[in-house]
Amino acid sequence: MERVFDGHNDLLLRLWRGRANGGDPVAEFVDGTREGHIDGPRAKAGGLAGGLCAIYIPSDGDFSLKEPDAEGHYSTPLEEPLERQPSLDIALGMASIALRLDRAGAWRLCRSTGEIRKAMDDGIFAAVMHMEGCEAIDEDLDALETFHAAGLRSLGPVWSRNNIFGHGVPFAYPASPDAGPGLTDAGFELVKACNRLGILVDLAHITEKGFWDVAKTSDQPLVASHSNVHALTPVARNLTDKQFDAIKESAGLVGLNYAVTMLRDDARDDADTPISAMVRHVDYMVERMGIDCVALGSDFDGATIPAEIADAGGNQKLVAALKAAGYADQDLAKICRENWLRVLASAWHE
Repeated sequence: MERVFDGHNDLLLRLWRGRANGGDPVAEFVDGTREGHIDGPRAKAGGLAGGLCAIYIPSDGDFSLKEPDAEGHYSTPLEEPLERQPSLDIALGMASIALRLDRAGAWRLCRSTGEIRKAMDDGIFAAVMHMEGCEAIDEDLDALETFHAAGLRSLGPVWSRNNIFGHGVPFAYPASPDAGPGLTDAGFELVKACNRLGILVDLAHITEKGFWDVAKTSDQPLVASHSNVHALTPVARNLTDKQFDAIKESAGLVGLNYAVTMLRDDARDDADTPISAMVRHVDYMVERMGIDCVALGSDFDGATIPAEIADAGGNQKLVAALKAAGYADQDLAKICRENWLRVLASAWHE
């Protein structure tokens, strides 16, 4: 079984919501559940050995894509910006769940690639605390220092909404990622602080202008943790060839997003999407950037994924499909975990 280190999931959001309804996050992860995509038993069954676990602040109400028109096109307006104090409360709640899971031995919260490898070797889920959208962070970056001390080692300045640090892309098809302004002055300072502290800067969800703002500011490899190929599926969230070229030049990576809306030709939210669509996006990225710049970023617990995969337990079906498509064992090791570990080591000054 090929061990997988995955670049993005929303498990902490699901556990946080469950706790609000009286659930026990530790028991849900350890014992397993029928909810969502990830828990301990399903992760072990599918070889999901660890990943970047997102602190994500949900917008008011339940987010959903705008219904497509007769031609299958849609453009979902950006969610409204969030207030910082309620966002901070939610972020602290999710961070506390991550710490509780670590304290209980349910998973291991990792702050170095050595810790990730040790956890995987020990058969314990290697979790890295990530922040998807920095609504909980103040402009003075005091909260950034605090979250870093708690274990934060990766962040995306924005989700698909705007905040004090930058601008996000909408969920729209067909649409360009060049959908608005980039980083704000505070956003440039955030990137510099992440470089100093050793926090990975994630370019998923940011506008194309924001992508180039980070590229000219950061000393890290360029990373889009869960994005796909715009030339194949022209949604605003996917990356252009020019962006792929910059990621290759920086020795960064792109994590394949399992979200069907970012895999299908028609960008529809339809779980009846074959694994071959995932392989097609991997093939394109490997051809454009090389095998060292492609990884996995499932978006488990955050998106509709192909029914054949179903949940974390189905990861090896993708591995098998890639092997059948001609990827050698050393290639699969890179895609499944080694490329992530290389990039994290660089961003973390190891």
